[in-house]
Amino acid sequence: MTKVYLQTHGCSTNLSESEVMSGLLLKAGFNVTLSPEEADVIIINICTVKGEEVGIRDIRKLSEYKKPLVIAGCVPKYMLKSIREVSGDASIITTHNIENIVEIVEETLNGNSVELMVNKSDIKIGMPRVRRNKVIGIVPISSGCLGDCSYCSVKLIKGALKSYPQDMIVREVLDAVNQGCKEIWITSQDNGAYGMEDNDKSQLPQLMKAILGIRQDFKVRIGMMNPEHLWPVIDEMIEIYKNPRVFKFLHIPVQSGNDEILEKMNRKYNVMQFERIIERFKQAIPNITISTDLIVGFPGETEEQFNDSLNLVRKIMPGVLNISRFQPRPRTRAAHMEGQLHGRDTKERSRLVTDIFQNISRMNNERWLGWKGEVLIDEIGKDNTLIGRNFAYKPVIIRSVAKLGDRVNVTIEDISVFDLRGRVI
Repeated sequence: MTKVYLQTHGCSTNLSESEVMSGLLLKAGFNVTLSPEEADVIIINICTVKGEEVGIRDIRKLSEYKKPLVIAGCVPKYMLKSIREVSGDASIITTHNIENIVEIVEETLNGNSVELMVNKSDIKIGMPRVRRNKVIGIVPISSGCLGDCSYCSVKLIKGALKSYPQDMIVREVLDAVNQGCKEIWITSQDNGAYGMEDNDKSQLPQLMKAILGIRQDFKVRIGMMNPEHLWPVIDEMIEIYKNPRVFKFLHIPVQSGNDEILEKMNRKYNVMQFERIIERFKQAIPNITISTDLIVGFPGETEEQFNDSLNLVRKIMPGVLNISRFQPRPRTRAAHMEGQLHGRDTKERSRLVTDIFQNISRMNNERWLGWKGEVLIDEIGKDNTLIGRNFAYKPVIIRSVAKLGDRVNVTIEDISVFDLRGRVI
């Protein structure tokens, strides 16, 4: 049986698409292996949202195995030259064409280098899949993007927003739960934009009500929502979050704490609006975990404007902070803006934000000391540990004979910057 090794990088949507590619290959008679050494062909599902350099580095590493190679994922056409310099005979299939993975692999094994980069808007659910984690069901609800941020290449790669039909999404969730998933990730480039290609405001509340209408044993993690799409439906979404089967985890990116920078980024909200959303959710759900994203070193960002971002982080005290150093992306407006900062400056700003956030994270976690409650075991940890998630999606490290999918009661006895440490009670 022909063995395929598949390596995945990037967001939960990429993880979902790798699961689908694995499912299609398994259905076609291939065997998916965890070892690149054992594989007859290697697939790498790359992410280029934060820069092509990381993707090229990972392609170079896998090329060293001297195996037939398929490059999948977020592959913009302007990246082809760089790919060919590293792996001249690799096949390439973009995120829009994953349903063709079997024929691409077969052609590659026969010595034919294929490029399939047709920009389609096919629905990527309702297909076979091999789950990366048997208790987590990753369910995409749309593809593409409604925004037009000046720094981002997502829309160039993913295309315009295409929301999937509600009944297909609900069926995907039901199938996942029936197959043993206890945790459902609702994911897309922007969950808040769901249904907005045909409506004035987000249809996410209606979708979530339909999902939560499935009367079975599972919990839902709602992925990223942009502020401008969340605000018009905030009352409905707060009610959704109050449901005991929804993790109290709100991922809402701010990107900058300064309104002038947000305008240059072409973000469609201001800092006050972002803060108001956080306040409303915290008032309704006091222990909610706030996750946000921040870009440092945007073209023209002054020290004062950067300090606005630092002060915002101090004010909202997020539980999760994803920090990105600005990198000029080809064919984006920001790549040609005046005031490009030197790499050493963006690196220093990233370090400062990281230091501040780690102090905040430790303080946030200290508040959980002594907490007692239920966690859902959803990951195998290091050194014979398990990782569970409590109602606020806080990672809890435990030692137990429990297994994936189990629910156990714990008490929090210790913390680190990144997690809580519990004992089963």
